[in-house]
Amino acid sequence: MQLTVDIKSHPSKFKRALDGKMMAMIFEKPSLRTRTTFVVGIKQLGGDSIYLSPQEISLGKRESIYDVAKNLERMVDAVMIRTFDHDVCKRFAEYCSKPVINGLTDHEHPCQALADFFTLREFKKDITTLKLAYLGDGNNVCHSLMLTGAKLGAHFFVAAPDHYQPNDLVVKRAKEIAEVTGATIDILTDPVAAAEGADLIYTDTWASMGQEIEAEERRRVFMPYQVNGELFSHAHKDALFMHCLPAHRGEEVLDEVIDSPNSVVFQEAENRLHVEKALMYELLRD
Repeated sequence: MQLTVDIKSHPSKFKRALDGKMMAMIFEKPSLRTRTTFVVGIKQLGGDSIYLSPQEISLGKRESIYDVAKNLERMVDAVMIRTFDHDVCKRFAEYCSKPVINGLTDHEHPCQALADFFTLREFKKDITTLKLAYLGDGNNVCHSLMLTGAKLGAHFFVAAPDHYQPNDLVVKRAKEIAEVTGATIDILTDPVAAAEGADLIYTDTWASMGQEIEAEERRRVFMPYQVNGELFSHAHKDALFMHCLPAHRGEEVLDEVIDSPNSVVFQEAENRLHVEKALMYELLRD
């Protein structure tokens, strides 16, 4: 994390670090933060990017994943891909000889988790002493937070309804990592138990992109996990609130929490820029 600290604190020292480097950005899902932070980030490092829309690429349909990867590896220095199917990202990385960054899949959101833990360390310093509670859908964000938390020695609690809990294989992997690092991973169904004495409350939307037809049913199932003032009161008074955004205000979180002094959602969003600059620097510097 020290590199991210340096890049955030002294951006001028890195403004020519990636001169001449070009990154292709493949988007099959819309984005505000991912697109903005990667475009701005590589430009601030002296490089540039090209945006490739779903209509231009349509991976595996208009052109095979293999062919797209083999074309782009001859034209750019790195590829960022934001897609639905995690296997598409994995196969692209397998075929492409240049660095491939996972900008989001339905299974994981690693850049978000990096920004979240960087933000947490800015505010709370020693992550290993904290109780971190994720409430809601055991989705891609939950997976990446759990895996990253396990690697950093965190005490990570997930509260999710039955049938919406995180993937068993991800939980198994996180617990294997935790055995080495001293982290703990607890999967619950009770949101109050997860929130009790927590130093961080984290939530995400109840219906992600591609799940719109399930939205009404998910709203009913997840309502007990809504982060409102009463639920947040079970955490420590100085607990932080995080959300990867976009937030559906009035659903998974109420304004009284997301707009409270405990909320660091916009600092968290800004830090996507800094951690992604550090990531690109590590992957692309000469």
